Amino acid sequence: MNLTISAAEYDAALFDLDGVLTPTAEIHAACWKRLFDNFLKQHAKDTGTPFQPFSIESDYPPYVDGKPRYEGVESFLASRKIYLPHEHEKSSSEEITVQALGNRKDSYFDEILSAEGIEAYAGAIALVQHLRNQGFKTAVVSSSRNCKKVLEAANITSLFDCIMDGRLAEQLHLAGKPEPDTFLSAAEQLGVGAERSVVIEDAIAGVQAGRKGNFKLVVGVIHGGNAATLKENGADIVVNDLSELLP
Repeated sequence: MNLTISAAEYDAALFDLDGVLTPTAEIHAACWKRLFDNFLKQHAKDTGTPFQPFSIESDYPPYVDGKPRYEGVESFLASRKIYLPHEHEKSSSEEITVQALGNRKDSYFDEILSAEGIEAYAGAIALVQHLRNQGFKTAVVSSSRNCKKVLEAANITSLFDCIMDGRLAEQLHLAGKPEPDTFLSAAEQLGVGAERSVVIEDAIAGVQAGRKGNFKLVVGVIHGGNAATLKENGADIVVNDLSELLP
């Protein structure tokens, strides 16, 4: 099968960030595990129920990966039948909330990024540069509010004509993945239509968004043997490394 993405068929490529351009998905997953395990241990102690840890293999992909931060918190906790207020009431600022947990996870991520930095995937950057040389417009479409910070740390900001991150999506009141709103808005900012655009994602929510948005091609990036799951949720093709899409 010829996997080459040609300028004859497409005008733009829209890339997810974490796990597609940079290996930050692994950092995010570790931070979520740290957050939820700490919370679940205390919850188990407070309620007298068994502690069941957060699983990166079975909990992260369906409930958290690719989703806006607070939605990820709510989605995972709901899977455990735990429901928290979204934000603090003025009278109870010590109360644990969805926002407080999400912000705590963000602080864990900042700690690691500041201490260790990040390097982009070589194959992904080779593909971005190849597409731009063909005249493609390129965008990053990420649910992460840390998106620009990660792009700067990896020194790849200049490779993208549009950056649609969690902060901008919130300002524009766009629904997060698995809804297609952020991808469609990024394509609009690039001046292209979904019928001439490629979505490149590694998360279930991301490929679902690409399919719902009727994008011409949805590419899934495989992590941990999840090729079948990506295809079932909307990926037209799947690759282990984006260099596979180079001619």
